[in-house]
Amino acid sequence: MKPIRLPEPPGSPMGVPDIFEGGVYGVIRRAVIIANGFSASENQSIGLVRALGLSEKQTLYRVTRPRGGINEWLHWLPVSLHKKLNYIIRQIYGYSQVLLTGRGKKLSILPTENGGSAGLSSVLEADVKKIVTMARETSEKDGPLLVVACGRDTISVASSIKRLASENVFVVQIQHPRSHLNRFDMVITPHHDYYPLTTHAQEQVPRLLRRWITPCEPPDRHVVLTVGALHQIDSAALRSAASAWHDEFAPLPKPILVVNIGGPTSHCRYGADLAKQLTASLDNVLVSCGSVRISFSRRTPKKVCNIVLKELGNHPKIYIWDGEEPNPHMGIGAEHCTWKFVEFHKVLRERGLVRPFTGLENMSESWSYPPLNDTAEAANRVHEALAERGWRLRP
Repeated sequence: MKPIRLPEPPGSPMGVPDIFEGGVYGVIRRAVIIANGFSASENQSIGLVRALGLSEKQTLYRVTRPRGGINEWLHWLPVSLHKKLNYIIRQIYGYSQVLLTGRGKKLSILPTENGGSAGLSSVLEADVKKIVTMARETSEKDGPLLVVACGRDTISVASSIKRLASENVFVVQIQHPRSHLNRFDMVITPHHDYYPLTTHAQEQVPRLLRRWITPCEPPDRHVVLTVGALHQIDSAALRSAASAWHDEFAPLPKPILVVNIGGPTSHCRYGADLAKQLTASLDNVLVSCGSVRISFSRRTPKKVCNIVLKELGNHPKIYIWDGEEPNPHMGIGAEHCTWKFVEFHKVLRERGLVRPFTGLENMSESWSYPPLNDTAEAANRVHEALAERGWRLRP
């Protein structure tokens, strides 16, 4: 009689079923992402879950704010208070509309709470009670729940889930919550968030204002510091993109100069002047380039796009993505960074990751550096923290 061999669970070491490794109670097989509706934040959470191998077993929830009209001026309020205030405003507006309509007057329609056609209806609303109930009721069968949140609006939801279901969840908050970090099992945030604690920063801030600038304390062991933001661009994604774009880029004359133009932020505003400076610098280095590929983001100002197209659009070495075909951004292997802080720039320069573009460079000269691996390193720290708790993660 042949021995019966049990099927191995995915990723199970040496074919040992979970029931012989301490049961499913400490095995995380699924993830919940608490998002805020902004792609920059959501990509960080999705990237971490991907690095942990749970991208096919994730559920996305969103914390949504009322949008449109006066709501655009109320984003500084906590989400719960903002929603209550919006409800009151809508009730008053509805009552006023009834009165004025009866007098033959019409009022403009108040924007819908979640932006109407903003595409949020297909994503579940982040309901603390429902997520906590799900975590508790399914923990015995499916094991603990990994909760990953990112952004200011997700803080109260993620911390409430941790408080109400601490035995059934492991909560990771990405981006610094500014206070009470013990509300989370792990906080992942860029190193430059702690710049206010450095000697150089302290010298620039008046003593009376220091207590109001966060963070106020150095990071403890459950805070994971990164150089930049987490993302979904891992080695597998780059290999896939390289394969998909191989036929497009392989025949191009080398070296290829890649220019990705993003959009302005509150910390870095730019317009026509910078666009003209960029095109002049690019024109200077064309002699040492085999070909140039330029792409814009959705946030690139129209006037900047127009200047680049006007100045460089007809050059035979230059191809400018028109926004219609697939964006070659990933195929080129470049990474989109948000430049916010001087300290962040300094760290990147010190590690040899960036250099200032002056227009005097010889593009045929080689330049390499150890790639950033923040997402994978953060995922390793999650594994370590789970092991300390007696849990483990299994895709």
